Amino acid sequence: MDMLSIKNVSLCYQTPEGETDALKNVSLDVKQGEFVSLVGPSGCGKTTILSLIAGLIRPTEGKIFVDGKSVDGKAGCDVGYMLQRDQLFEWRTIRDNVMLGLEIQKKKTAENVEYAENLLIKYGLKDFFKHYPGELSGGMRQRVALIRTLAFRPKILLLDEPFSALDFQTRLSVSSDISRIIRREGKTALLVTHDISEAISLSDRIVVLSHRPATVKAIHDLGALRTVPPLERRSRPEFQALFNQIWEELDVNV
Repeated sequence: MDMLSIKNVSLCYQTPEGETDALKNVSLDVKQGEFVSLVGPSGCGKTTILSLIAGLIRPTEGKIFVDGKSVDGKAGCDVGYMLQRDQLFEWRTIRDNVMLGLEIQKKKTAENVEYAENLLIKYGLKDFFKHYPGELSGGMRQRVALIRTLAFRPKILLLDEPFSALDFQTRLSVSSDISRIIRREGKTALLVTHDISEAISLSDRIVVLSHRPATVKAIHDLGALRTVPPLERRSRPEFQALFNQIWEELDVNV
């Protein structure tokens, strides 16, 4: 079953210089429980695609469906969005930060509060309910941000470079941790990243976008690597072969 369907989506917007094409006939289907990464040249429109799925902007042409329902330019609670920064409020406790999404969505029922608290307990934050974000490591903060997103039970997670603010060693550990949680919870995820290695490590499939106006240039299925843990994938010979292929497809001038 397709949790996300993007059908021939194009986006054109006005600038002082005239019309600019951002996306051109982009189509993509993502199945329930699948982890898909978007990679492409800087400024090609990766984050724009996430904004369209979230209903924050409308496409000029085409349709987007989440769990069979048309998005149609309306932000809905079926979509959870993780940004480049964790966006935790420093004056709220960890528990209260996690509850924020439920408050905003007006879904703070006893059942949902219990579900959110159980997520914190399940993923190692039982002793941090009354702590504040400044008392946590960068990795723990990202875990809290993910649990806050999961708390209102979205059907798809949109991840916009969520590890970019972390140092390399922490990034490896945290990205693996976040991927494990997403898979354990059976969620569908779409990750935007500039890091080809990260995409190969975490994904079931990788979508390569062209320069603007973005089109789908290639889609790579990770095949047997799907069952290999993220950090272990990096030592496999097929990892480097796929990295080189995607690098060539990106056509990056350095």
